[in-house]
Amino acid sequence: MKAFTYYAPTEIIFGCGKIQTIGEVTKRFGSKVLLVTDDSKAMEKVSERVLNLLREEALDAIHFNGVKPNPTTEIVAEGAAIAKAGGIQVVIGLGGGSSMDTAKAIAVEATHPGSAWDYNCHTAGPTEKTLPIIAVGTTAGTGSQVTQCSVITRTSDKDKSAIWHRNIFPKAAIVDPELTKTMPKSVTAQTGFDAFCHNFEAYLSVNTSPMVENLALEAIRMIVTYLPRALADGDDMEARSQMAWADTMGGLNNSNAGVTLPHGLGMQVGGHCPHVTHGQALAAFYPAFTRYTYPAAVKKFAAVGRIFDSSLRHVDDETAAGRCCEEIDQFLKKIGLWICFKDLGVSMEDIREIADCGQVLGDYLNNPRVATIEEMYELMVSCYER
Repeated sequence: MKAFTYYAPTEIIFGCGKIQTIGEVTKRFGSKVLLVTDDSKAMEKVSERVLNLLREEALDAIHFNGVKPNPTTEIVAEGAAIAKAGGIQVVIGLGGGSSMDTAKAIAVEATHPGSAWDYNCHTAGPTEKTLPIIAVGTTAGTGSQVTQCSVITRTSDKDKSAIWHRNIFPKAAIVDPELTKTMPKSVTAQTGFDAFCHNFEAYLSVNTSPMVENLALEAIRMIVTYLPRALADGDDMEARSQMAWADTMGGLNNSNAGVTLPHGLGMQVGGHCPHVTHGQALAAFYPAFTRYTYPAAVKKFAAVGRIFDSSLRHVDDETAAGRCCEEIDQFLKKIGLWICFKDLGVSMEDIREIADCGQVLGDYLNNPRVATIEEMYELMVSCYER
């Protein structure tokens, strides 16, 4: 059995209604709070609710609602300036992955020289001066509430990168499935598929461990069963709860084993084409990725194939692994994400630029089969039309 280390320092507060604890949790870390959200209509009520809960605990709370999808260094700088001016002691990220990632980056920039970008994964990273972070997810897919990752984009050079450091693990994560009820169907599908990818890729990763493998397989089982249910009925709280937990497991697995080829390329898609969501980029690329990778991970693809279709228990691993690719295709169709890059407004010129940046992040090295730049380009071209 291989040796491994598993590290998960975030306190997880899970369950319907647990948002009520936000005030008492936050005051453990400071009295001056920056609440970081987007400015969407759907976020207005929950933001107001959280601000009231914080103020009931006599906390001094400032609201920064400048988050946008694929958050940029400019957005982080704006939030960090507010944090510095207000003497902020703790930062809360409330929303989807973009809000939680922005909160983490603000916690870094508010306490360090320069910008958050200066502490990305190509550097030594931020120090322990980073402000305490509390993460509250309103989607079920990014896993950011329990990771040491903050994805940000430097728009000047179309570069999407990440801070990846243990000093930005949230101190606490409140995972309240009731907060995900307002997600539109499209967001439920895209974030739900992202949760599938986090778990599947951590399971495949060359850096995986027995702990990650077991958690990942359980999460995949849950997503296969409950994501279609959540899409069929957004008020199905059992489905929402199971997806919230599968999402959290995906974050735990990602933080310990990493992700693989699709995520590195998917982040570059977001950097070059910020109108494309991360879930959409993954969905467009996955049919090519699975067929490229499965010959190098037959047993693992076979195991996941048998989760989708139990009848594959009666066939050999090679057959089950090949069928797994088809099952994932069918799952994408079932959840409304059978899409291609052309559908998403990603041009052939964009694909060339994205592939050329495909090795900027090290995720591709975690893949059981390591792709060259030209292989990345060919794979992406094969996903241009479907």
